[in-house]
Amino acid sequence: MPITACVFDAYGTLFDVNAAARRAAAEPGGERLAAVWPRLAEDWRRKQLEYSWLRAITGAHADFRQVTADGLDWAMEAAGLADPVLRDRLMALYDRLDAYPEVPAMLAALKAAGFAAAILSNGSPAMLEAAVTSAGIGDRLDAVLSVESAGVFKPSARVYDLVGARFGCPPGQVLFVSSNGWDAGSATGYGFTTAWVNRAGAPVDRLPWRPAHVLPDLTPLPALARSL
Repeated sequence: MPITACVFDAYGTLFDVNAAARRAAAEPGGERLAAVWPRLAEDWRRKQLEYSWLRAITGAHADFRQVTADGLDWAMEAAGLADPVLRDRLMALYDRLDAYPEVPAMLAALKAAGFAAAILSNGSPAMLEAAVTSAGIGDRLDAVLSVESAGVFKPSARVYDLVGARFGCPPGQVLFVSSNGWDAGSATGYGFTTAWVNRAGAPVDRLPWRPAHVLPDLTPLPALARSL
């Protein structure tokens, strides 16, 4: 069954989730953050994901911006940073995360080849709109799908259902792309053809399902989509 749509996770896949802390650390007054920003960025992302899973399991759904702020608060406390101004700055920068360098050309190549391209993300609509606009990639996307339409975070099947509802295609015609191994694995179980963007060279997650393809970054994605 040929691929007709390429659907991307947003944070960590199209957008560099470390960019907010890295940029804040380089700004005037960011000296304290500069010493700890890699750890803070890692803790922030880890807690953001953990809180989304816990909320999905318990049914205590909240806007992803709240989950992101909760994760940042934990990370800042762990780093010994009690600075409301810095907190506000980091949250503002999260709306303007850098896209990975290969993203614009990769999305343009998909469009030129006739594939539909979309985001499917835990992010709230407002967060995703801000990130897409800041990165200047809105004209290369056919849809930006948020879990808010399902009321639960990934990897709930209700989230993956949003793709078929939007594009009217069966799961087998979707190439789902994520930098999160658990997301790519779960999407395989759902029925999507999957690609895991493993930028860090991490081991494959021990889940019942595995990604169908593993890529070092997004550069090979158009060629992969054409080959399927």
